Amino acid sequence: MMPIGPLMIEHRLIERVIKVLPVMSKRMTERGEIEPNLIDTTVDFIRMYADRTHHGKEEEILFRDLSKRNLGEEDQRLMKALVDDHVYARQTVKELVAAKERYLGGDKGALETLVNMMERLFNLYPEHIRKEDRVFFPASMKYFSREEREVMLNEMWEFDRGMLHEKYKSVALTLEGRG
Repeated sequence: MMPIGPLMIEHRLIERVIKVLPVMSKRMTERGEIEPNLIDTTVDFIRMYADRTHHGKEEEILFRDLSKRNLGEEDQRLMKALVDDHVYARQTVKELVAAKERYLGGDKGALETLVNMMERLFNLYPEHIRKEDRVFFPASMKYFSREEREVMLNEMWEFDRGMLHEKYKSVALTLEGRG
């Protein structure tokens, strides 16, 4: 199996969550109030699954290994654009959380910012995923031998195993009041 297989499978789950964002935004706009628990669940999914787990494997394994190769100009440009998308998504989630906190603190105008941040994420991910699935991932595999792809795949499985422990260590710290 090629190491991009798990990454593409993860995309399908990310797409399912991202497709819910416009529905949530519309409902909150119509009601004139936010849904803090849904926002927290969405933020947790994006931070832990889409960013830390999925983007983590891309950046800490695939992109790391590709950066050691002599990439073609187009492949290099696209890899940089994908990393820039990851940074943009992180910043957008940070702004979404800040807007939620402002709203909960009494700033009802923060609802509009929150909805805008959800729209940004909805607009970002489908094209980002398309670029990875259809262009970058298939093209990137030409830089690795079969054995190198197997090593990468095993490293990705180990990366996933560590995520469960990272997630629940974070939960414990939060519950203890240290997170």
